[in-house]
Amino acid sequence: MKVLVATEKPFSQVAVDGIKAVTDAAGYELVLLEKYTEKSQLLEAVADVDAMIIRSDKVDAEVLDAAKQLKIVVRAGAGYDNIDLQAATDHKVVAMNTPGQNANSVAELVFGLLVFGVRNFFNGTSGTELKGKKLGILAFGNVGRNVARIAKGFGMEVMAYDAYCPEKEIEISGVKAASCQEELFDQCDIVSLHIPATPETKQSINYDLVKRLHKGGILVNTARKEVIDEAGLLQLMQERSDLKYLTDIKPDADEEFAAKCAGRYFATPKKMGAQTAEANVNAGIAAAHQIVDFLEKGVTRFKVN
Repeated sequence: MKVLVATEKPFSQVAVDGIKAVTDAAGYELVLLEKYTEKSQLLEAVADVDAMIIRSDKVDAEVLDAAKQLKIVVRAGAGYDNIDLQAATDHKVVAMNTPGQNANSVAELVFGLLVFGVRNFFNGTSGTELKGKKLGILAFGNVGRNVARIAKGFGMEVMAYDAYCPEKEIEISGVKAASCQEELFDQCDIVSLHIPATPETKQSINYDLVKRLHKGGILVNTARKEVIDEAGLLQLMQERSDLKYLTDIKPDADEEFAAKCAGRYFATPKKMGAQTAEANVNAGIAAAHQIVDFLEKGVTRFKVN
């Protein structure tokens, strides 16, 4: 069996070594395609592989057409909107993600952004504290649960809403359950987004929803760029000078946000959620184990198509 690691943004060497240890133990050949600059390089590399590990790399119908022997592709991370799931199904390729492996990394980033935000981007002026503030978590999956855990350490009140997680399960975690996302925004000082980009969620974080935030409210987005209605949010932030927007996914309207919402808007230069050594290693090695388990035992636990 031949396994390709196709990463435009490479794994750390420790992660690659860990992946290789897993594939070597299974008797598989590991091939690396790192820092590639042309899609043609990816199309050539997939021609004779049985499995593939990717990060933010796009696997579309053209890639799947070129991968005649491909049986499984694993996205090392939680989000998988860079894989064309229908095309994968049509090509009889199993698509998986590695949920939970980046969860703590993303959750810690949320609080890095929040401390930076409530202290006015460390500009020397007097800010506020997180203790006593009410934090709303939109989607209570692996990341959301880690955000709740850390928030309690800051002494925050925590509320969450998840359309697919029963209220009872949220409450068991010591978190108050909201009945809908509107209630979450109505009740909270800060809302942290952890929803995937789906037809239902794209541009769902809009003017009417965000305006429900308390005075001095903060919106944090470490999920996906597509869930934000940028035009609506930009309009609202110009109307309400008390609101802040913090994100690790630079909006299309980044320059406009920066110019019109100076001192209240911050975006990292690139996606930072999974950019820790630990998350890098965890997700890569988990992907390798999932490939071996699937090819050897038919395990499809994290199949997403």
